Amino acid sequence: MTETSPVPGALSRVCGVVVTYQPDLGPLIAMLERIAPQVDDLVIVDNGSATDLSALATNFNATLKLLGDNFGIAYAQNVGIAMARERNADSVLLLDQDSLPAPDMVAKLIAAELKLRTDGKTVAAVGANYIDPRKGDTGCFPYRKGLRLKHRINTGKETIVETDYLIASGSLTPMTVFDRVGDMVDELFIDYVDIEWGLRAREMGYISYGVFDAHMEHALGDDHIQFLWRRVPVHSAVRHYYQQRNAVWLIRQSWLPHIWTPILLFRMAYRLVFFTLAAPKRWTHSRMMLSGIWDGVRGRMGRV
Repeated sequence: MTETSPVPGALSRVCGVVVTYQPDLGPLIAMLERIAPQVDDLVIVDNGSATDLSALATNFNATLKLLGDNFGIAYAQNVGIAMARERNADSVLLLDQDSLPAPDMVAKLIAAELKLRTDGKTVAAVGANYIDPRKGDTGCFPYRKGLRLKHRINTGKETIVETDYLIASGSLTPMTVFDRVGDMVDELFIDYVDIEWGLRAREMGYISYGVFDAHMEHALGDDHIQFLWRRVPVHSAVRHYYQQRNAVWLIRQSWLPHIWTPILLFRMAYRLVFFTLAAPKRWTHSRMMLSGIWDGVRGRMGRV
């Protein structure tokens, strides 16, 4: 690591894994410029993009893996994790193509992971706090309280907080945790991939943590809808299909604590009602969400 040296005793060899799919080269280059100095190895796994990324990979001394088709983010992340393992990485930093890490993000994550281990915590992963640069919305870290899913916000009192799961981008995971918990579930394709992994790790005794002073820009959703005092991120109708289908799949997993079933069902119902009423092309969204629920019930997984 050149720009930020590892914390003594921490997981010092970090491999960054960037998954790409038809990327906008401007944000991708900006992200690679930020992350390349912070990691020891860099891997780009491309899900069948039309753009030739070979020169870009060479410029940033990254290893490029071309999958030749879109196999989904879960499969691509698993390929990247396997490549990181071959490079004897101590930990894996997952990144989306449009995320923009702060120059010290990895150092902050490493320091947080070391502190947690020193305090005797069993760490699944540590994740960065992100801000959506389009409107300034700040990400927060979810946790279950009874039958409600709440979010920890940055009050300034704590820099590291427990969370039930992290978004994959900006998360740093020890390789030993992947060895014990397992990889992402390929058949989910996209959406709920990181949620499933985080909850599975938690059920096995590994806890995820959010790090407020590790910063990253990250756009959540394709757009936003203003609803009362809230700004709700909006994905494409196809993404809403995956969200509904994969939520059904997750509910059906035998290892998932039953208390999560009403929480996930409520989220599914809220998503269906809200986007049917409020989203542009609402009937397209409604049709795709209902189709996703039906496919989840009958176990039709993978790429739609």
